[in-house]
Amino acid sequence: MIELLHSTNAYLAMKRDVSPATLIVFPDAKYLRTLLKECAKAFFGEKDKRRSSLIDEETFSDCLILPKAGAKLTVEDASRIVDESLLHPVEEENKLFVLDAFDTASVLVQNKLLKILEEPPAGVYFLLGASSEGAVLPTVLSRMRKLTVPPFSEEAVLSALNRNHAGEGELARAAAASGGVYSLAEELLFGGDNFRIAEKLFEGTDLETLCREAEKIKDRGALFAALMLTARDLLFYRTGQERFASLKGENLKKLASGYPEGALLAAARFIQDARREVDFNASLRQALYHLGLKIQEEKTKWQKLSQ
Repeated sequence: MIELLHSTNAYLAMKRDVSPATLIVFPDAKYLRTLLKECAKAFFGEKDKRRSSLIDEETFSDCLILPKAGAKLTVEDASRIVDESLLHPVEEENKLFVLDAFDTASVLVQNKLLKILEEPPAGVYFLLGASSEGAVLPTVLSRMRKLTVPPFSEEAVLSALNRNHAGEGELARAAAASGGVYSLAEELLFGGDNFRIAEKLFEGTDLETLCREAEKIKDRGALFAALMLTARDLLFYRTGQERFASLKGENLKKLASGYPEGALLAAARFIQDARREVDFNASLRQALYHLGLKIQEEKTKWQKLSQ
């Protein structure tokens, strides 16, 4: 994973030059904190192994990493940042504040940090991370350099999976469905139920039982990624382009033969709609049930049109 992070524009930029305040937008929330720490090492210089080890452990005196992993920045954290920014560095010439998951910080916290982000004391730098910039205040965005890390290529994700998980499952399938997000590829690699449920949904049998089972899946993003890849590959099979398909098996060929092309194209749109509904707190079970019904209705409609 580190090799993949070192290829990002954010890491390379932090090696070349620094800005008083930098926001890194990285879509992989699971590995955002890891990327920020690698960028912090680049900021201070990576030749000192002791310092790099302390940054990994989040105990380096001149690199304050907040909040605690899995938590949100609080007003108390913001006050601590303001107070500690006035103190001189202990070991280095500069001090770096690394603020993880800044997109989860409240408006109150962001506003409290606004002035110091705009005019940090001499020798004080800020490195903020967010998986999406949508929740970051425009006033904050306007006061810093923004580095957006694009999704990795399918080939880069596959190479990383081969390095870290050689021999585990169908690596190419996981990389293809990940959308360039490495943690999602890992979730797909070890969450085999995602693809089984996706295939069963297109079969359209016993939707209620299937949807109850799907509720147990922890990573909903992985499930919808599996649904999208299944729809795409069914279309490949249906149009005679199976050489491009990541999913293999006679059952998929048989399943694709019963779907008109128009129904599969519509299914992809329905999956995207269902994903948005779930992202806005709709019930996963209900959204999948309605998705399954709509896919089957569309299939029937196109079959009648083709007769």
